[in-house]
Amino acid sequence: MERVNRFFQSRWGIILVGLCIGALASTLQKLGNPKNMGICVACFERDIAGSLGLHRAAPVQYIRPEIIGFVFGAMIAALIFGEYRARAGSAPVIRFMLGFFAMVGALVFLGCPWRALLRLAGGDGNAILALVGLACGVGIGVLFIKRGYNLGRSQKGSPVAGAVLPLIMLGLLLLLIVKPVLSTGAPFFSTEGPGSQHANYLVALGIAVVIGFIAQRTRFCTMGAIRDVILMRDFHLMSGVVALLAGAFIMNLIYGQAHWGFAGQPVAHTNQLLNFGGMLLAGLSFALAGGCPGRQLFLSGEGDGDAAVFVLGMIVGAAFAHNFGTAGTPYPNNPANWGWGPAAVLVGLVFCVVIGLTMRSTATAKA
Repeated sequence: MERVNRFFQSRWGIILVGLCIGALASTLQKLGNPKNMGICVACFERDIAGSLGLHRAAPVQYIRPEIIGFVFGAMIAALIFGEYRARAGSAPVIRFMLGFFAMVGALVFLGCPWRALLRLAGGDGNAILALVGLACGVGIGVLFIKRGYNLGRSQKGSPVAGAVLPLIMLGLLLLLIVKPVLSTGAPFFSTEGPGSQHANYLVALGIAVVIGFIAQRTRFCTMGAIRDVILMRDFHLMSGVVALLAGAFIMNLIYGQAHWGFAGQPVAHTNQLLNFGGMLLAGLSFALAGGCPGRQLFLSGEGDGDAAVFVLGMIVGAAFAHNFGTAGTPYPNNPANWGWGPAAVLVGLVFCVVIGLTMRSTATAKA
């Protein structure tokens, strides 16, 4: 067991994990997931929100087993290696709102950090400025951290409390399997659009459990990778992120899934201001919350109630984004098609800056 731990904590360990995540994400696309969206935490949580009826955008409604598998895989790893620790209580309302605005920003761009990397690996040049925006957002968050920003310590809780989000995921899995026919129409499943495109749910679930397991062991986090480079000049996590990009790129070439350019990319738009701004907000939200959306799911599997609150905030944020027209569309270059996305990004940035300036503590920052 100790040898396994040492491997996962090594540079080669996280590089291998990054390669695996990238390759498996590309494979999920090959098996039926939307193009350039083999894995997207933001998009998939949005689909879950739609399936539950929290929004009624018909093309994006499906209970994505990948989200469920990430939590299950991380929980299995945490239990095996004695790292399951129920804790919560660190500024829950703020964490909820950080998750909310992280999702708002991600959907203006149309993807989470993982999808930004996967879009780039598939040839989508629109991901370039989005990744720059992500890095800038995390950089601003690092400035707040240096000034003493802290949401405080979590408190040890009951193991049952730490299992709440995994139990919610179990309920979602049962809904996906049973597909009950209710008079309200819920749960809703898309018949066209990205929500109707998915791999076999058992295959997707199995792949996600593997990813959740290995990501939990390596502390894989895109936000953490950028933060560590800026804050400590530490490239350990970044090597895994680069490996994810490489793994997806190689498999896309093998599968013939790489299509280079800016225009005509799947579930994407070419408004670079919105691409940059959306991920600027998302990156700042992730930095202030202490992890990217994937990392928040993995922490939830470890029993972290604060991370679970962030995840729930993202799901509610997805519902808001589609109900109030802040999510990006494939045709936003005409300002008439921007909707409320730019305004929502500005409001989110103001919120995050206020939180970054006012939330200070002498306690050790939450990892």
